[in-house]
Amino acid sequence: MTCHLFPYGVEMEDGSTPRLSERQEEIWRNWLRLNTLLPAHLNRQLQVDDGLSLPDFDVLVQLTDSPEGRLRVTELARALEWERSRLSHHVGRMQRAGLVCREECETDRRGAFVVLTKQGRAAIERAAPVHVRTVRRLFVDALSEQEIEALDATTTKLLARLGRS
Repeated sequence: MTCHLFPYGVEMEDGSTPRLSERQEEIWRNWLRLNTLLPAHLNRQLQVDDGLSLPDFDVLVQLTDSPEGRLRVTELARALEWERSRLSHHVGRMQRAGLVCREECETDRRGAFVVLTKQGRAAIERAAPVHVRTVRRLFVDALSEQEIEALDATTTKLLARLGRS
């Protein structure tokens, strides 16, 4: 028997919150564990193989998806779903590593762009194939086509509920 400091089965005083079944709680906790372990594995692979962090890779992906290899800071923060302050600190670290640079916006002096450098492009081109192999090994290959489709339907539904579809 497990003793939970924060049991998911606790009901509100007015009885309005239904308990999670044991199975629902197990699935929920597995989901939380997956959301901790999978990014940790991906981050470790990127660090060991390419000296990048998973957040570095995420920024580089967004920039390479942009035709000019540049995005306004606000656009990049929105795409990553990061706070601007987090992005600012992270971009500063990436700048010091030579992966990106910042450019002032000529038409709007308050705005700035984050721009992919040649070194940043080389880093993602080197890292992407290994990263894809790792995603395939840890995620895609573990699931059948039916499970992939079910997962797609599930994540699409949950993202829509969160307003992020």
